[in-house]
Amino acid sequence: MTFVLDSSAVLAMLWGEPGADRVQSALGDSCISTVNVVEVATRLIDRGIGEDSVHMTFESLSIRIVDFDRAQALLAGLLREETRHAGLSLGDRACLALALNEKAPVLTTDRVWADLNIGANVEIIR
Repeated sequence: MTFVLDSSAVLAMLWGEPGADRVQSALGDSCISTVNVVEVATRLIDRGIGEDSVHMTFESLSIRIVDFDRAQALLAGLLREETRHAGLSLGDRACLALALNEKAPVLTTDRVWADLNIGANVEIIR
């Protein structure tokens, strides 16, 4: 089964936080939006990890990176109304749009996603 990874799930795994084992077990058959790659790379840079190490980190992970295309962009925009109450960011909605397009469950640490009723299967990893 394919899983869509939210940036929070990838960061939890990289930093050895609770739920890291769940993400690790999904790596072989998982994907992530390019929008969420930006989020992960940004957090790594903020922690002082150099550019070469950021590239190597993504190369070492078995995560298929999916370009944020027109269909996902429109869907992420349309999700704004249904998710406004939860305060979801563009990155959050990009992740959910990919999950809906892939018809795949999404792994995240963001507990507010569990209460969303948008047709996505959300698994909170901790």
